[in-house]
Parts: sequence; C-alpha cells; structure tokens
Amino acid sequence: MLVSLVLGLRVGSSLTTAVQEPSSPAGIPKQLLYRKRPHVANIKSQIKRNKTNEKAHERNKAVKSELKTHVRAARAAVATGDKAAAEAALKTAARKLDKAVSKGVIHQNQAANRKSAIAKQVAAL
Repeated sequence: MLVSLVLGLRVGSSLTTAVQEPSSPAGIPKQLLYRKRPHVANIKSQIKRNKTNEKAHERNKAVKSELKTHVRAARAAVATGDKAAAEAALKTAARKLDKAVSKGVIHQNQAANRKSAIAKQVAAL
C-alpha cells in the first residue's frame, strides 16, 4: 500500500508491466532468439573435448528418443488391453532400456524402475 502511494502505481497497471514484442514472425521473444554466444575455448584439447561432448550429446538424444518411443508404444499396448501385443511391446522396451544402460545413457536403477512399472501394467491385464 505504501509503495503504491509513494510511486502512484498499482501492481498490474500498464506502467508496471513490460510488454514483450515478438521479434520474429514465429512470435519468439528476442532474448530467446539471440542468446549470448557461449565461451569458446582456446585450448586445443578443450576444443576437441567440446566436439566429442557434442557428438555424445546428439547420440544420447537419439537413444533417449528411441527409448521414449518404445516405452510409449508399450504403454499404448497396455491401454488397448491386448495382452499379446503388450507383452511383445514390453519385451522390446525392456531390450531398449537395457541397451541404453549399457551405453551409459540412463542409470541402471532408472531402467529397472521403468521396466518394473511397465511389467506391472502388463501383468494386470
């Protein structure tokens, strides 16, 4: 109350809220379009390490995406109520989860928890 009296402004008034104007046709705010450039290393080994990390990041993204697809397919098979399809989807999802663990993409316990949750749903059919 005291602040509004001193400043003469109300919270939520047009004077206190900033209006963001989109800078692109897609409506993306300017600060998201032009982020600060990340620091570029001068050391040769660090430049190589950055490249390696980027490759691993892309590979891990691909594995995680495939993993999500198979887990989603298993959950969809459970939702339809078809036990044979659900068991087949569980088998492929479990295989993909184990493969992701062996590649170091996800932790062993996370894979175990996911497999357990899907298997529990399949067993309930």
